[in-house]
Amino acid sequence: MFITKWVTRIIQGLLVIDFLLSGIMKLTGNNTVVQEFTKVYNFSLGFMYTIGILEVLGALGLFIGYWKPKLAIAASGGLGLIMIGAIFTLFNAGQGLMALMPLVVLILSIIVFIRNQAVLKQKSIIKEE
Repeated sequence: MFITKWVTRIIQGLLVIDFLLSGIMKLTGNNTVVQEFTKVYNFSLGFMYTIGILEVLGALGLFIGYWKPKLAIAASGGLGLIMIGAIFTLFNAGQGLMALMPLVVLILSIIVFIRNQAVLKQKSIIKEE
């Protein structure tokens, strides 16, 4: 695999920090985030809190995923879906340039997803031998 274990772990750690901070900002009702969700994107506060919970749970899943690759796969996949939604939301709101950040996070999530699948596949091959 072209991405080493340690590069993937660093990316995974950065994603943990990013999603944990982002989720906490949503869950604490940060004024800027509330304004963006309700006024700019026309989402409800309930949706904002739901996304915040999912981001925190995803961050915890990525963290535990250091030891449980299946959990890292599920978390990175779920968080990737959230980033796809963020990209569409930003384009829909006329903020296409702002979509670059969630696009980068999506790509990093995909890297973690693929690398952990490879780790599981390798472990299953070793068990068969």
